[in-house]
Amino acid sequence: MESLAGKTIAVTGAASGIGRSLVLALAKRGANVALADRDAAGLAETVKLLGNAHQLSQSFDVTEPGALENFIAATVTSFGQLDGLINNAGLSVVAPFEHTPREDFARVMAVNFDAVVEGCRAALPRLKQRSGKTWLVNISSVFGIMPYETQTAYCASKFAVKGFTETLRIELAQTDPRISVVCVHPGGIKTAVARNAKFIRGMDSTENNIMTAEKFDAAARTTPEAAAEVILKAMERNNLRVRIGYDARIIDWLVRLMPKTAPTLLARIMSA
Repeated sequence: MESLAGKTIAVTGAASGIGRSLVLALAKRGANVALADRDAAGLAETVKLLGNAHQLSQSFDVTEPGALENFIAATVTSFGQLDGLINNAGLSVVAPFEHTPREDFARVMAVNFDAVVEGCRAALPRLKQRSGKTWLVNISSVFGIMPYETQTAYCASKFAVKGFTETLRIELAQTDPRISVVCVHPGGIKTAVARNAKFIRGMDSTENNIMTAEKFDAAARTTPEAAAEVILKAMERNNLRVRIGYDARIIDWLVRLMPKTAPTLLARIMSA
């Protein structure tokens, strides 16, 4: 099992939820942590919780041109190395595709997918310089395994993360096998992602099937702390495909077993 002690790991979306839990758990393992989020107040609270841990923090929007490159460069300058990047920042808009404004769809894709690509692009040259095990960890979702109505933008972005990550894994396995490329599919996690999502109402027959914040909170069974532990243990044990929560494992199994009917069945259960 690979130790994370002494490693330098960068994490986006670290102001709350899984991202905050990741940096706290990394620090407890003796890792250096670089943390980023556009929520400056939440990021400051995470920094406060880290106490005397070796850390670097930057507040920025991951979609800003050059922001991720600057973040990775600052991490290397501060710690002399980069051993891993966890692309965790994400957001959602809830509406059927025909009611989703173009700018909202584009924003979700920019944060959830484009920023993952740019993060990997910035981190990869630094990871190649290391002689030991390194990591690229990209957070997809259970909605990167199954579709769900009113989540066209979110599902599109998370399916894209899955495809990108799995393809990058194949490429790097041939050229740089020391770099572990991990794709993470969280199920229902007790975070603010649903409460922070943009909801667009007035959707006729789909109104009752919206994954509201209340429904999401009721269905979420896994804490951010537990999710972070699953991710870090996967890094330590070189598990490259990670499903978090009993719900994610069941959904994954059903979609594989019944690819045509499972998504509709699962959507009915989840929206009930």
